[in-house]
Amino acid sequence: MSLIRKFASVGGATMASRVLGFVREAMIAAFLGAGPVADAFYAAFRFPNLFRRLFAEGAFNAAFVPLFAKEIEGGGEAAARKFAEQVLAVLLLSLFVLSALAMIFMPVLVATVIAPSFVADPDKYDLTVLLARIMFPYLAAMSLVAMLAGILNSLRRYFIAALAPVLLNVVLVAGLSGAGYFSLSAPAIGQVLGWSVSVSGGLQLGLLVWALKRENFAMRLTRPKLTPAVKRLLWLALPAALTGGITQINLLVGQIIASAQDGAIAIINYADRLNQLPLGVIGIAIGVVLLPELSRALRAGDIREARHLQNRSLEFGLAITVPAAFGLALLPQPIIALVFERGAFTRETTLVTASVLAAFSIGLPAFVLTKIFTPVFYAREDMRTPLWASGLSVGINIAGSLILFPRLGVMGLAVATSLAGWISALFLGQQLASRNLFRPAAITIRRILLIILGAALMGVVLGWAEASFPHLLLEAALPVRLASVLVTVVAGAAVYFGFAFATGALDRAEFARMFRRRRKG
Repeated sequence: MSLIRKFASVGGATMASRVLGFVREAMIAAFLGAGPVADAFYAAFRFPNLFRRLFAEGAFNAAFVPLFAKEIEGGGEAAARKFAEQVLAVLLLSLFVLSALAMIFMPVLVATVIAPSFVADPDKYDLTVLLARIMFPYLAAMSLVAMLAGILNSLRRYFIAALAPVLLNVVLVAGLSGAGYFSLSAPAIGQVLGWSVSVSGGLQLGLLVWALKRENFAMRLTRPKLTPAVKRLLWLALPAALTGGITQINLLVGQIIASAQDGAIAIINYADRLNQLPLGVIGIAIGVVLLPELSRALRAGDIREARHLQNRSLEFGLAITVPAAFGLALLPQPIIALVFERGAFTRETTLVTASVLAAFSIGLPAFVLTKIFTPVFYAREDMRTPLWASGLSVGINIAGSLILFPRLGVMGLAVATSLAGWISALFLGQQLASRNLFRPAAITIRRILLIILGAALMGVVLGWAEASFPHLLLEAALPVRLASVLVTVVAGAAVYFGFAFATGALDRAEFARMFRRRRKG
């Protein structure tokens, strides 16, 4: 299977999750708007989500996958299974202790870390504490899911692990549908959302356990023991955990500052949901596929293959995210209005959310570049350089947020996040070049320049459409607005992809082979 097809496989599964995520967010926006219950839910959900990214996805995708790949290459499946069982035992014990402490001290955590300003509103504060406790078991389930997904990815079974997050949105949509049917109050809807999150974590874990059994890779429960291999994992995982959660850290910083403004946390999450579509589909697909593939190539001493993987990942990532950034920056109001503006979500909320989305979109290519550059260090078991990049990014984000929030409001938080993302990506790129670990090939540089030019041409089309047909895009009835936005997006995409294929910015032969294989399948 070609690298592009692997990206497409993971990206397709992630796309399904993101589409359902839009349905979920649209329903939450209609039921709760940017009110206090929405603020409480998103603030509470951010906390287990942060730890999931820090200690689960970040740590295991960064540290576990290269070590697991090393065990497979050196000792075969039996050695890899033994290593995985050792890690599983330590992970289970750690999760039990962490969950118990978090549940006990949740009121303190909400008052000091999650949303300090909520203390001034006792009802919002109490609801946030309750929802955070309800949802915290999701962290334990997803930490185990991250480990099992790392095993599947190392075995080059990408699709099921990428498909698992769909269950979160399926359960949440079902819960919201039931809440609407029974006409529940807003606080009750918040509790339905909390319980749905925890249930979805158990379902995702069950799916991956089944997938591993299908691969004949069932694991036994053993007594926790800090073996040399586990100690090595922990040593690598600590900086990797912080690095892998850089986006979540920056969003948490924004959340803490935004808690001082009513509705700001919900607005950030609505905007970030749209921003996460290209970032999730492309960035996650590249991150999931590139690390195990690159680790295997380096273990085999195939430097040529490693450089090929890096160049193709760079081309593919920017080929999608650069035009996506142009589109989200130029059409934020029509897109936000189409997806969210109904029920409790008003036009005023649309305008504010659109400004936040436009600011987030500026940093979209930077976050994907970070997803491409970081595995190059991880595959070589260098965790310190990405950690320095993360620290730099968080520092800039905190300073930028404190400076811009009083001046620009909630949009200032998004500007600070995007600025921090670009500085982090440029730092990682400079480190790669200075150590001669990766320098883009001449054809890759040429393709990137053509991608930027094609996206700019697409931007001209989108800007003209918004200026010429504001009524059709923003004020008309929903079916007319839907058709207008789709026609505008399709016209822009036609200009971009037509230019990209005509000039060679995108490899026509590669895409043709991918679709021929798909038709045969």
